[in-house]
Parts: sequence; structure tokens; C-alpha cells
Amino acid sequence: MENEVEATFSTCFGAPFLPLPATVYSTMLSEKLREHGTRCYLINTGWSGGPYGVGSRIDISDTRRMVTAVIGGELDKGETRKDPNFGLNVPVEVPGVDASVLDPRQTWADKEAYDKQAKNLAGLFASNFEKFEAEVSPEVKEAGPTA
Repeated sequence: MENEVEATFSTCFGAPFLPLPATVYSTMLSEKLREHGTRCYLINTGWSGGPYGVGSRIDISDTRRMVTAVIGGELDKGETRKDPNFGLNVPVEVPGVDASVLDPRQTWADKEAYDKQAKNLAGLFASNFEKFEAEVSPEVKEAGPTA
């Protein structure tokens, strides 16, 4: 039997080690980002190009280029596109990185399979978030995936 990758959620990537509710940490992070005018980036260092057994990990050299671009401020004023499932602003260009890497749908040969998987993942995020909804602001609720 083939091993399938299964989506799992760990609050703040370390739930067992957090003495306070996750919303306390998210509020603290949000306050610090606003206070210091910090831009925040998520970088996919995981899977792209298809489901398990078809796709592969993002190339480490692309990851390094993305991190370097963030640290160097190269993305601060660059053009972005809105991800249709997660609502994130995604850079259209990162120097030295193939543009398809920045749009995971373009790395999948089967675009319909990507759309189905992306909607499923957004739904999993939304379902997982339900346990925090009562404790967060409307702004946070509205920022989530559009599953």
C-alpha cells in the first residue's frame, strides 16, 4: 500500500509546548507586526508539482533565493497576485526563481487535480480554524481561506 501524505495541523507548529491559548500568540504577533511596520512572508518549502508520488519538494536553491529576496527587501514593492483559495498576496516575480514556482497551479500537469486539492486544503484550514473563531477578531476571520 502506497503511503499518502496527510495534512495535519499543529497550532503555531508546537501546540504541546505552548502554555497559553494560540490566540494569545497570534494577537502578540499581530501587535508586533503592526507596531514595527513589519512585512510578513510565508515561503513554501514543501511540495509542488503534483500530489505525493508525482510532485517533489521545492528546490532548496529556489528557497534560498526567496529568503534572500525577502531579507533584501526585493519583494517589498513588487507586483503580487491574490491566491484564489487562501487570499494571500503572492509575488509574481522573485529574482532567480522560475515564475511557475510562485504559482503552484502552474507546476501541476493536471490543473483540475490541483484545483481540487487546493480547495480541499483550504477547507481543511477552515475546519481547523473553527476551534479558534470565537476568540479572534472579525479581521482575522475574514483573512482565512475562502473554502
